[in-house]
Amino acid sequence: MIGMQDETSPQRSGSPKSLLGIGLALILATAAFFSGVHIGSFTNPNYQSASLFSFFSNPPATSATDKADLSEFWKVWDLMDEKFAIASSSVPLSSEEKVRGAIAGLVQAFNDPYTTYLPPNEASYFSEDISGNFSGVGMEVGMRNNMITIISPLPGTPAEKSGLLASDIIVAINGTSTEGFGVDTAVRLIRGGEGTVVTLSILREGEHELKKIEVTRAKIEIPTVKTEKRGDIFIITLYSFNAISEAKMQTALREYVNNGAKKLVLDMRGNPGGFLQSAVAIASYIMPAGEVVLRENFGDSRDEQIYRSKGKIVKRFVTDEIVVLIDGGSASAAEILAGALGQHGYATIIGQNSFGKGSVQELVDLESGAALKVTIARWLTPDGTSISDGGIAPDIFVERTPEQRLANEDPQLQTAIDFLHGTYQTPVANTTSF
Repeated sequence: MIGMQDETSPQRSGSPKSLLGIGLALILATAAFFSGVHIGSFTNPNYQSASLFSFFSNPPATSATDKADLSEFWKVWDLMDEKFAIASSSVPLSSEEKVRGAIAGLVQAFNDPYTTYLPPNEASYFSEDISGNFSGVGMEVGMRNNMITIISPLPGTPAEKSGLLASDIIVAINGTSTEGFGVDTAVRLIRGGEGTVVTLSILREGEHELKKIEVTRAKIEIPTVKTEKRGDIFIITLYSFNAISEAKMQTALREYVNNGAKKLVLDMRGNPGGFLQSAVAIASYIMPAGEVVLRENFGDSRDEQIYRSKGKIVKRFVTDEIVVLIDGGSASAAEILAGALGQHGYATIIGQNSFGKGSVQELVDLESGAALKVTIARWLTPDGTSISDGGIAPDIFVERTPEQRLANEDPQLQTAIDFLHGTYQTPVANTTSF
């Protein structure tokens, strides 16, 4: 992550914080990128801070709370005070800690991995995350099937150099099981001081044994765009959607035009997303004005918001052939751009299903120093398909195995080149005659 994304900075208690980006959907926070672990996307609402205990001491007069019967809640509270026998593994709780536990349980009941209650100590980590005052390993993580999953290790970072791959499941961090963890807790444990080491126990797709991988944290510098030409094919690799991606992509597309090429590969594999505005702006370089890039659905709370191309096209791409490469590490803004170009017929999508990170979170300060990170919207492709439901499916599915990555073999890019040259042949399914 992802919402209308504005550049943000930490604000004082009593005002809303915002991250932009990943899963989150953010879209994603650039600060989180550069600090080492990105987790999602946030908006910048005009919400006032809410008191931690206000609901319990003075419930708001709404139809929902009018119907809420809290007698059982207070009964359990009293029973725990009366009967609970403190064991060696537990400690006495203050009334404040009990209330925070109750609030966390309320939030968890909504069963959304990106909606979380952050007590003051974890909320303070978010302040650091926004300002980028720490080092990390250089990857984005998210939730898949209720497990902490690597969306994408970023190029040239400690995460990539250590051998971590997209779709790796993080089973433990420094020996602590991630079972029951939210993304925020995992991020807090993964990041740390420059030069320190974090040990990740991961389960890789198709394998049955855990791998323990040590990663040395460092300051993270992420490339934005890379260009190259292979014969008559021009390749643009877009690594992230940060504050400078729009300008970098405009330069890259002008280089493509000036080269006289008519065949373009836009490689967004491993791109975990970024600013929503960047995705819309880049789509506007290719798509005519007015065409839908993204739909943002807020449920029943407000009308759907539609983002359209601004029509700042670099050239008319009607006669050009474009391939977009995606994989399981392509998320949020990358999925928005791929979905828009694919559904409007400007590009053929090749690779593997994208991650499926299409929700927008909002971070609201509470007076106690705690915070609530709540999903407020879902992202839909131009035809109304939810990005969260399985991600963007390629037109041509091509797998790239971990072994092929390590051997620097790239069947996905080769398929794109063959497709643009007209030499790609659809694989024939194996059949058995009886």
